[in-house]
Amino acid sequence: MRPMAPVAPLDLLDLDALVGEEERAIRETVRRLVDERLRPEIPGWYERGDTPVRELAQEFGSLGLLGMHLTGYGCAGTSATAYGLACLELEAGDSGLRSIVSVQGSLAMFAIWKHGSEQQRQEWLPRLASGEAIGCFGLTEPDFGSDPGGMRTRARKDGSDWVLDGSKMWITNGSVADVAVVWARTDSSEGGAIRGFVVPTDTPGFSAPEIKQKLSLRASVTSELVMEGVRLPEDAVLPEVTGLRGPLSCLTEARFGIIFGSMGAARDCLEATISYVRDRQVFGRPLAAYQLTQAKLADMVVELDKGVLLALHLAALKDGTVGDRGLRAEAISIGKLNNTREAIAIARECRTLLGANGITLDYPLLRHANNLESVLTYEGTAEVHQLVLGQALTGESAFR
Repeated sequence: MRPMAPVAPLDLLDLDALVGEEERAIRETVRRLVDERLRPEIPGWYERGDTPVRELAQEFGSLGLLGMHLTGYGCAGTSATAYGLACLELEAGDSGLRSIVSVQGSLAMFAIWKHGSEQQRQEWLPRLASGEAIGCFGLTEPDFGSDPGGMRTRARKDGSDWVLDGSKMWITNGSVADVAVVWARTDSSEGGAIRGFVVPTDTPGFSAPEIKQKLSLRASVTSELVMEGVRLPEDAVLPEVTGLRGPLSCLTEARFGIIFGSMGAARDCLEATISYVRDRQVFGRPLAAYQLTQAKLADMVVELDKGVLLALHLAALKDGTVGDRGLRAEAISIGKLNNTREAIAIARECRTLLGANGITLDYPLLRHANNLESVLTYEGTAEVHQLVLGQALTGESAFR
């Protein structure tokens, strides 16, 4: 019997039927950019731990990908679905590519767009949207990751100025950023509330040493932020939000992109593996012709398609095209928890089908698996999202 023509993993459920023409066009534009321009470079960037972030930001900006789901100030104003599909295609290349767009648009830009003053928006958003400027987001600290309320970074009033002291850790794009959105606890005279600050990175006392020797997200710049007496004018504070509600709203935005992006990494692993097993001869037959191989592929495509269906439904809720309650934060937790842990499981299983070849940079599997170790952790660990959902289901908080 002659082998049948293979079907692409996401075509089994005809998922394109759930996506509009404009969203498909944006997706295809990003896919071409990744496949033709970036994919040949990614293994080298990953191996060297050296990625041209500023060049990539300008390229992404020229396509309208930076802050693409925001409106005004040079932002494209696309649907959440289009933004999600762009994240999926970027992370099919590498998680570091999606992180550039996600941190710039959903963390730094969203914080200014949602919580900033009009002056802050006018000053920074057009430059960030074009890629002329790069932003980062300083929340996580060396001793406070999942518990941001314990942050030690302090902001004190000195006359009309603010003075920041403290440090942040694991900050994407920190070493190349032109502006950082930094969250700090104010002194008692200001009520001890957590506030956000727009910090130009050339301000005296600000430094951002790059973190090296990473085994994950090597095609991404990760940094520490150090603030030693960083003096800012009174209008550097984000005026429209006080407390953890501010940074957590930004994290919710970033998690949405991860829900799609992680499925891009999973899809890339599955496509590379299907191509490999169809060509690889084992005991005189293609590896694809063995029942164990097909069982593994079937299980993985079920989880991939379920994850993409979940992502598209959450996007429809966010766009308001289904339902009337909008997108709840707990729904974002379902998506982030499910899709990141299924994506890393797919990457690891795909590696087994390639044997020793699967550990090389000739194939994307272990690179994706290593990256997904970070994606599983950042913007809320799996355990944090389990507790978010547990609290929603029971009404009881188990965080403390």
